[in-house]
Amino acid sequence: MNALMRLTGGNSKRSWSQRGITLIELLVVLAIVSLLAGLVGPAVFNEFGKAKSKTALLQIKDLEQSLEMYKLDVGRYPSTADGLDALVRNPGNADGWNGPYVRAKEIPQDPWKKPYHYKYPGQAGGIEIFSLGEDGVTGGEGESADIGNW
Repeated sequence: MNALMRLTGGNSKRSWSQRGITLIELLVVLAIVSLLAGLVGPAVFNEFGKAKSKTALLQIKDLEQSLEMYKLDVGRYPSTADGLDALVRNPGNADGWNGPYVRAKEIPQDPWKKPYHYKYPGQAGGIEIFSLGEDGVTGGEGESADIGNW
């Protein structure tokens, strides 16, 4: 009796590679994969949301540094009306403007494809740069939380 016949039980004329898989075996594998996706999927998406928030914070810090360079040249920050566009285009009332102060041709949008908000003077008297998060509304939690340089 050869080894193949011992593996297949001895009375099957089909080899192990020709047997294929049964429907029950396929369903068991699909159930295991579904359980793993149910456990791992939410954790992956949660980390993806955190990455967007961290990206927004980094972009805000870069814009803050660009505003500092603007202030060194002009002697003041741009007004709220001038906005962050004063970093890429001279607003016309900025003597000493030596921009653009950002590498891009336009001010970047937040990771949720919405413009950053800018106020000067802000509530504390300094500059305020912020994103309203995924929902675009003040307040919120998680990805909908406001992110700023406060």
